[in-house]
Amino acid sequence: MEAMAKRETTDRGLRHWRAVVWGGAACLLLVPALVMRLYPQAGVDWTALDFAVMGVLLAAVCGLYEFAAWLGGSLVYRAGFGIAVLAGFLTIWVNLAVGMLGSEGNVANLMFAGVLGIAGLGSLLARFRAAGMANAMFAAALAQLGAVGMAMAIGGFGERELALTACFALPWLLAGALFRFAAR
Repeated sequence: MEAMAKRETTDRGLRHWRAVVWGGAACLLLVPALVMRLYPQAGVDWTALDFAVMGVLLAAVCGLYEFAAWLGGSLVYRAGFGIAVLAGFLTIWVNLAVGMLGSEGNVANLMFAGVLGIAGLGSLLARFRAAGMANAMFAAALAQLGAVGMAMAIGGFGERELALTACFALPWLLAGALFRFAAR
């Protein structure tokens, strides 16, 4: 009886967070529409394609939240998962919006698809187990820094731009540390 009550409380909590996550994503998608409508001088000019791409990205993030909830695990594991998803989302968003290196059209930004590939494939190969996920996230952080090193070798990028791009290794490292802690 006590186990059923605990499960019901957990289910209610997950339903609450599900509404917050999906509702927050919908609200986030509304922000550029409202800015375009209310403050046209702000320079926000999204097309239908921009909204569709952002909608797909937000749906993927929310779907990954659902997947993490389904996997269960400790709070530390889920925090690591959330930070990894956020790092991936921000990597894609920044590259589509302005580009990490140069403009969004700069071919050097394709290196970051490799970072995402390492995190994603590593997670699959680890079967989403904490110890393997930690290794995948650490490898993604190393790949992020490797991409910055390659950009330095190529040249033509500012120091601030390279430093900010290197900072994107931090959430991968944090996710890896959380997964390592969850594996204990």
